Amino acid sequence: VKTAVYCGLGGFTKKIKLKIYLEKVTNYYFNTVPFLTGSTKKSMPEVWWRGPGTEEKLHSFTGNTMDTYVGPPHAHASIYILRLRSREHDTRATVYLHEGLGPSGAFPLLPADPRVHTLGVGMTSVTLSWAPSASLTRLPHTQKSYDYCVFVNPTHNYPSLCAAREMTVWPILKDWWWQQWDTFSEPQAPPSSLPDEYSDLPCLCKGTESVCTVSELLPDTQYYFDVFVIDRVNGTSMAYTGTFARTHEEARPAITPLREGELRWVTFRDRSSNSEQFFSFRPRGWQQSGLLTLQSCSGGQKVKVTVSSKGHVLTSQAVGEDLVQIWLQGSPSYLIHLEREGTATAQTSGAADQVLPGGLTASVKMQTSSAYHRRGVPSLPSTLQIKSFNRLRTCNSITLAWMGTEERSLYCVYRRQLGKGNGETAGASAATAPCLGPESRSDTERVLCKYFQELNPRRAVTTAVIGGLEPGMAYVFDVYLMRRWGIPIKYASKMVKTRKEC
Repeated sequence: VKTAVYCGLGGFTKKIKLKIYLEKVTNYYFNTVPFLTGSTKKSMPEVWWRGPGTEEKLHSFTGNTMDTYVGPPHAHASIYILRLRSREHDTRATVYLHEGLGPSGAFPLLPADPRVHTLGVGMTSVTLSWAPSASLTRLPHTQKSYDYCVFVNPTHNYPSLCAAREMTVWPILKDWWWQQWDTFSEPQAPPSSLPDEYSDLPCLCKGTESVCTVSELLPDTQYYFDVFVIDRVNGTSMAYTGTFARTHEEARPAITPLREGELRWVTFRDRSSNSEQFFSFRPRGWQQSGLLTLQSCSGGQKVKVTVSSKGHVLTSQAVGEDLVQIWLQGSPSYLIHLEREGTATAQTSGAADQVLPGGLTASVKMQTSSAYHRRGVPSLPSTLQIKSFNRLRTCNSITLAWMGTEERSLYCVYRRQLGKGNGETAGASAATAPCLGPESRSDTERVLCKYFQELNPRRAVTTAVIGGLEPGMAYVFDVYLMRRWGIPIKYASKMVKTRKEC
């Protein structure tokens, strides 16, 4: 008599106690108790024995994995008793009995080297390999009845499939697996593969391939990997010797610290894919207040800024040609994440390309400043349009007007001569560079600078008379609002021609 006992347990620490006894019985009889009259079911036999019979322990095992007992026949034995005692309330056990000589063939065979090997480890994936099961290599005609199943968990390796089944991260397999015990109770034609609804589970039950890449793992995390070979006809399995591996750390982006009041051009070199850059800023002063200002310098680019502190996102918004002001308050440090979304399209102007060395395209213009004693972002002009007065235009002077703010600020006017004749085309091309700041202009182009303040925003209009011009010449005028905090604000360029005759 050969008794093979396979213990599939409800968890890694749950054990079962197994004892096999041999008893010699002197007196015994069978008693049949019939069911009620009219029942079509067969009688249920009850077995009783009495007498001084002896009992001898043949085998004992305590554990949470598979155990096999092979014993010779005992002539004086009349009953073999198998006692299973669970040390945990929810322990499961499956018992197989085989009589006769030779192996039962109920369990898959493991190779000479039953270890699971690690071929490669990445940040979110691990590639495994193992030697093929001897059941597949020795019995090629039954290959379709076997499968490999791979399990991953962050706790420990499991010695049996049933123990792993209770802890697997794929609950859908737990339900599927225990449903199969009923279908495996009788021999049947093996299916060609596992059900289609489970085929999308990566590296779960994957046929007879002995190489597997487990994906969607967490970086810098240790995982344990177990491989089981399953006989789908008999409903049995054998466990390879599992392994473990730690995924690689996530690549930490380079973070560039921003200096106080620093004006920085942020560029993206690779136009064929998404790009991102990280910066940090620490406001000065006990108020921990600061101002972040940004402006896109190429209209075809889609740029997003995300500001976070202590792992919490404070704001996330798109950056366009209009000035973006982000108020920073209440944290000693901030992380600024600039990300270009999509690919670049046709740019509105090549002026920004000329500002930077090496032919690189400036995507975003950015500045961070500590805002002492401020309670919010500075006010902006109600409009950035410049107005010229035709009646005040002469052969050598023009008059400009623009809107200011209620805060005292410095306004500087720059001019650029286009030449005689019709200069609209040249003026338009020179007037569409919103990122061109006073730092990019020559001192010879600066005409004047003046301070202005008006508490009533509706009346915050200031004017300037620009003289020393040549008759019949076209000029482009730019006004910049120079601020203590943030990027200088550029008004829309204005082209004006002086009169030819006065």
